Amino acid sequence: MDVSMMMLFTNYGWVNCPDDRVWEEEIRLARLAADLGFDCLWSAEHHFNDYSFVPDNLALMMHLAALCPDIDVGTAAVILPWHDPLRVAENALVLDLVSKGRLRFGMGRGLARREFAAFRVAMDESRERFDEAAPMIVSALRSGVMEGNGKHYKQPRVELRPRPKYSFDGRIYAVASSEDSVESAAKLGAHMVMFADRPWEMRHPVIERGRALHRQLHGTEPPPVMLTDFCVCGPDAATIEEEARRYQGKFVESNFHHYELLGEHFKAVKGYDAYQQKADLARKSGGLDGAVKGFMQAASWGTPDKILRDLEARRRLLGDFELNVAFRFGGTPFEVSERGLTLFAKEVLPVLKSWHAPAAARAAD
Repeated sequence: MDVSMMMLFTNYGWVNCPDDRVWEEEIRLARLAADLGFDCLWSAEHHFNDYSFVPDNLALMMHLAALCPDIDVGTAAVILPWHDPLRVAENALVLDLVSKGRLRFGMGRGLARREFAAFRVAMDESRERFDEAAPMIVSALRSGVMEGNGKHYKQPRVELRPRPKYSFDGRIYAVASSEDSVESAAKLGAHMVMFADRPWEMRHPVIERGRALHRQLHGTEPPPVMLTDFCVCGPDAATIEEEARRYQGKFVESNFHHYELLGEHFKAVKGYDAYQQKADLARKSGGLDGAVKGFMQAASWGTPDKILRDLEARRRLLGDFELNVAFRFGGTPFEVSERGLTLFAKEVLPVLKSWHAPAAARAAD
């Protein structure tokens, strides 16, 4: 199994924690993950808020590619409606060239109303903009030529320099949190990227639909879905559940705040029906408390043995997947994150890396 580390750069839940300290400590965790044998370092893109502040994850990954020369780097994700596709493709090609083919390029369309407002982009255009920009960028990463004549991006044909040197086959990812995003990922032939925010039994039908669409559109087996997890790992079974409830609960709270998940605005925004359904479900299940309970059913927490049992059950349900694990979120102190990362790498990572393809065959059966 491919196992990576996710980086959020958040200080939600901390008191008097300056931004530079957040970045310094997150990069310390990244260097530790690279030394401990993880396969890739990933980062979100977010702006203007303590929920997460990585305004340019391609630039961040350029820095990490130099600091950590033996690990892949990835974007989960570049939010395409906030960028010019030509500049995204150019910057990705530069990063891939200097890292010698270590970039895993992930894209998304964005969700937070506050971020769209700051960029002066209409949120109800996000689906159109993503579906127009993403194939332009993917084509440019492979061919070295960018062009487009769509509603939003009328790009004259231009040859990019530096030219692509390494194949991007198998290195394209797309966030797929809603059904229309699953369809977009399938059209791109991309790895679906999903987050541990609800029980996996709820995700299973959508994942299978994405796999079926990929087979139908491309005539090949789909690449593994990447599941982004939020892990609290510790040696003491008696105390770890309380830690998980505290830090994962605070992270869910930060999601509700940043994305305004209990608001009604998703009803009026084209292409966000799935998030309105999620908001309605959260209200029916007890609001924040119900959402934390569902999150803890999906995310990894506990001793290494418990985490492995839960991941084995997830694999039996979903088949094979890539795993992308965040260890710092929701006010988790650095020493707790470092402890969890180190213990996970020592006792969970070697087992996960021994897992091979048979689970996918069992799931298909």
